[in-house]
Amino acid sequence: MEEHSHPHHGHVHGHVHRLESVNGIFVVAIVLNALFVCVEAGVGFWSNSLGLLSDAGHNLGDVFSLALSLVAFRLAKLHSNKRFTYGYKKSTVLISLLNAIILLVAVGAIMVESIHKFTHPQPVDGVAVSWTAGAGIVVNGLTAWLLMKDQKEDLNIRGAFLHMLADTLVSVGVVVSGIVIAFTGISLIDPIVSLVIAVVILASTWRLLSESLRLSLDAVPEKIDVDKVDALLSGCDHVVNVHHVHVWAISTTDVALTAHVVIDDVSAMDATRKALKQHLKEMGICHSTLEMETPETHCRNQSCG
Repeated sequence: MEEHSHPHHGHVHGHVHRLESVNGIFVVAIVLNALFVCVEAGVGFWSNSLGLLSDAGHNLGDVFSLALSLVAFRLAKLHSNKRFTYGYKKSTVLISLLNAIILLVAVGAIMVESIHKFTHPQPVDGVAVSWTAGAGIVVNGLTAWLLMKDQKEDLNIRGAFLHMLADTLVSVGVVVSGIVIAFTGISLIDPIVSLVIAVVILASTWRLLSESLRLSLDAVPEKIDVDKVDALLSGCDHVVNVHHVHVWAISTTDVALTAHVVIDDVSAMDATRKALKQHLKEMGICHSTLEMETPETHCRNQSCG
């Protein structure tokens, strides 16, 4: 007997409401960061600051990443159909992976430009750099604060939060370099800060890249411990054996499971199934398909003697 478990309506409505709220936050974040990119790039060209230009390029990538994440949330809300029976929820994982790849490309570009700047140093307006980066602290810090509440609930939100937080710290570094340049005239501080920016971006992106790649290959989500799932299912009353357990991510927030469960009492099938479904939901697995078996049917399926 095959049974499916799905979230309660209250959970679904709460999830939809949260996504609507996050959509609004992403729109505000996109507008703020797009405006700041224009200002930062303009000042970077005017003051001849690689630090500002590289940061503006990264912030432009963040705007694109935020826009992609917004698209992913919209796609995740679309209903399933005959061709896409899970809907378009997997797009949230694929977009998260794409965002991580874009950031890695940005890191490479920053490093190349920084190395070039070391061999061809140019004067930098430290005061302009400091004021512009100071504005970046406000914009990036505000965006990170808006995303902080929901960053533990979704991989795309976590990625956006980490990027904004890293950008805030990077802007602090640029302010410091601008002040140093203004007082000492040592322009090499600018490419050094650019390299630090690249390292910070790489560090904040690596985990996102790793988890996104794992989920795109239908690996077990990081928050799920398969051994604990096996122990939970096997430890339930009337459960004799659990096998063919598969766990994967439908999206960056939804986890699915299929399993064959052998029980010792057919009359306890419904109660056992309900208990298992509840335990799985408490572990964060809200989409489960349970194939309930008895020892006799299990033996027949496995060609037992």
